[in-house]
Amino acid sequence: MPSNLEVPILIGSLRKDGFSARLANALINAAPQRLSLATVAIGKLPLFNQDDEYAPPEEHVQFRARLERSQAVLIVTPEYNRSIPGALKNALDIASRPYGQSVLAGKPVAIASQSPGAMGGMAANHALRLAAMSMGMPVMPQPEVYLANAERSFAADGTLSEAAPAALLTDFMEAFAVWASRFVAAD
Repeated sequence: MPSNLEVPILIGSLRKDGFSARLANALINAAPQRLSLATVAIGKLPLFNQDDEYAPPEEHVQFRARLERSQAVLIVTPEYNRSIPGALKNALDIASRPYGQSVLAGKPVAIASQSPGAMGGMAANHALRLAAMSMGMPVMPQPEVYLANAERSFAADGTLSEAAPAALLTDFMEAFAVWASRFVAAD
């Protein structure tokens, strides 16, 4: 097993202190030390335009380079209209294009979703699973995180409340470390 895995976290919500950012922080805190996790901002990426994919804006070049040097990816997202937020879809398009030059192909991914509703962002989670599979990313099948009633899962300071499934988040991150290691050559 590789000693440390560099894992960028893509957060689908652009809200500064939204539930997805809070869930990402909780997952960072629950992660084993062999995962080196850091969020990667997606909110200021220019919109993907296929006319520019062979001469992309510098922000796209830097974003792709950051993902390219990683060993795995963690995505944390809310659900918007039974799907994924536009900024997250834009980031995935930037990373996966031009065709045949994706910086995500072959990188293992885990997806966690949240929602104030009862289904915990399940539709967004599954939309992302489908997109990740089409990009050639091995998607961690289990455990799954669909954090329902997200507003009850966090205290006022953004930390996990007693209502949160802390053990599930720890199990999820442990499983992700094992899953990601399967696809990364030993150092």
